[in-house]
Amino acid sequence: MKTTAILFMLTIICTTVFGQTDKTKRPSPPDSVKVTTSDGVTIDVNYSRPSLKGRQIGVDIVKVGEIWRTGANEATTVAFDKDVLIEGKKLTKGKYSLYTIPGEQETIVIFNKTWNQWGTKYDQAQDALRVNVRNSTSTTPQEQFKIDVDKSGKIALIWGDHLLPVQVKAVR
Repeated sequence: MKTTAILFMLTIICTTVFGQTDKTKRPSPPDSVKVTTSDGVTIDVNYSRPSLKGRQIGVDIVKVGEIWRTGANEATTVAFDKDVLIEGKKLTKGKYSLYTIPGEQETIVIFNKTWNQWGTKYDQAQDALRVNVRNSTSTTPQEQFKIDVDKSGKIALIWGDHLLPVQVKAVR
């Protein structure tokens, strides 16, 4: 009985210690950016960075008209420490998952209330805000998906030669 209990405990310990995977070794490694904007909003983004690997955006991946988890692996999260205006629409301070629905001219950017989940588990009923953002082109193509945030409050989603600028401002 004691031997069985000891073996059981060792199995649990080994599984816990050695079963952890190093997320930086994933094909789509994690990244983050945290910026306090000039109007005092702290924007904290956590996401994973998939690579193009010869695939074409809009054809092979991130298809027009289809929901995209906007990153890879766990859901991309965006947190705001104050109430904000996203493209002029109010969003309460908090943490959200980020999804997009790409279009030919515009992309729908979605802030969803359920953030602690795998990225493909999207539930539209949990949307806190949807905004339309005009598509743009990047002058510096990115092999790996990237999210930048600058002091003006612009969140830029960049992949390949696609750039999606999302403007964030503090509610006054």
